[in-house]
Amino acid sequence: MSLGETVISRFPEPIRSIALKHRELVKFALVGGTCFIIDTALFFGIKTVVLPNNPVTAKIIATLVATIVSYILNREWSFRTRGGRERHHEALLFFLVNGIGIVLNSAPLWVSRYLFHLQEPHVSRLTEEVADFLSAQIVGTLIAMAFRWYGYKHWVFPEENARGASRSLEEEKELGHS
Repeated sequence: MSLGETVISRFPEPIRSIALKHRELVKFALVGGTCFIIDTALFFGIKTVVLPNNPVTAKIIATLVATIVSYILNREWSFRTRGGRERHHEALLFFLVNGIGIVLNSAPLWVSRYLFHLQEPHVSRLTEEVADFLSAQIVGTLIAMAFRWYGYKHWVFPEENARGASRSLEEEKELGHS
């Protein structure tokens, strides 16, 4: 039993049944949460220290780094049994889906900064930071996450159980999911 399944097996019902039924989504969300932290830390670090006048460029760089981490974690954990494509084809599709995701993730920040002018001197520094966080890290991330979930399941890792056998009946019973 994997660490994730051990943790899930301790959840109370009905949460356990839901988590087991949607284990790919749970793993995808955990990878997403990890990459969200990486992306947020890099975005604000780069935007504050390296590129204070180029927040969209800082966002793109942070998202690219988080995307590389996401590929490794999603391929080897979230969608480890899925596949159906040669690795180079899968990687190309993954980065294509994420390229579109980067645009979707960065677009709300671009709108906030350059259409709504939510930046100094038009607004206070605090308003600028809150607008950047909400547009880039919340709105952009949610839009891109929904697109990525769809893209991974339908284009990148389309076939279930392509890279490994499905869970045995004994494991299912052991976890209380038969």
